[in-house]
Amino acid sequence: MINDAFTLHLPPRRTSPVIFSSPHSGAEYPQAFVSNSLLDHHMIRSSEDAFVDRLFSAAPDHGAPLIAARMPRAYLDLNRAADELDPAVIEGIDRAPHNPRVSSGLGVIPRVVAGGRAIYRGKLSRKEAELRLLNVWHPYHAALKTLLDESLATFGEAILIDCHSMPHEAIEAHARPGHPRPDVVLGDRFGAAASRDVMDRVEAAFAEAGLRTARNAPFAGAYIAQAYGRPSRRQHVVQIEIDRALYMDEDRIVPRPDFQRFQGVITGVIARITAFSTGDRLPLAAE
Repeated sequence: MINDAFTLHLPPRRTSPVIFSSPHSGAEYPQAFVSNSLLDHHMIRSSEDAFVDRLFSAAPDHGAPLIAARMPRAYLDLNRAADELDPAVIEGIDRAPHNPRVSSGLGVIPRVVAGGRAIYRGKLSRKEAELRLLNVWHPYHAALKTLLDESLATFGEAILIDCHSMPHEAIEAHARPGHPRPDVVLGDRFGAAASRDVMDRVEAAFAEAGLRTARNAPFAGAYIAQAYGRPSRRQHVVQIEIDRALYMDEDRIVPRPDFQRFQGVITGVIARITAFSTGDRLPLAAE
């Protein structure tokens, strides 16, 4: 299924309560947006989780849907609340929410890309902001909620794997002396978004693939984890941040020559996550 906001890859039959989401890998840059930007086409991509949707493209082969953004994060950030509007970039907004993301320029319609580089020459109209929310934000989240509801109805639980990538330098900057640098950072908002058992099993899937993991530092999960993580209701969200240097040339924004090898590693992780989630339980629809 394809629309202006997202591409939804569905398995022939859903055999797992797991859902994979890639909200920051969108790479379809509207020409009007690029023309109105201070940045060239290469620089504006610095906030993009490039190729993450490709890394997780095998999800449907393992009975789990994959929903991936089409529009880029610089255009609209799907991992922000719809009301995280920045008065510094949108006309007609009286005040910003008390939110450090918005004040730093990373609201639902970002003011800056990575490195704090300004995107726009001036402010956007309130109408333009509302159209982006209407055409991109709301359809994506409506589809995501539907997928979660379907998993809950069919399997009695839903596990959302929120897929992202992180700049290599971000990991270097937060490396702790005496601790190996992680390849993957898992975020569950310190237990608020997923149960300990789900988090342990997701971490084990990456560890069995030979990848070093860390939890909640420096990334604990943003809006998607906060909005949809309800472990007491058997609805779990684990945010995944993968070191970009493992699969891409960050300066050129192109896959590494061994991209397919690493994609195979992630496919193995997908297989482990979708297998353990059902455990010995049968889907309710089959009972």
